[in-house]
Amino acid sequence: MMYTYPHLMPMGAGWAAIVLTVLVAIVGVLLAGLRPVRGEGRGTAERTLDERFARGEIDAEEYEQRLRTLHAAHR
Repeated sequence: MMYTYPHLMPMGAGWAAIVLTVLVAIVGVLLAGLRPVRGEGRGTAERTLDERFARGEIDAEEYEQRLRTLHAAHR
């Protein structure tokens, strides 16, 4: 005889439903983390270039040249 919660599904099916729900939630969170966030269009290379320019490591001409190179590489 299978034990049940009062008027609910059998315990085995209840545990399976809980496990399935947790697995679906984990997969959803992982997939959501893989999608790029809108408005976050600047990649790591561009941020690094911005930081180097801000610190004065490169001048405006070199900054523009490298930025054009990065944009051309992404096309």
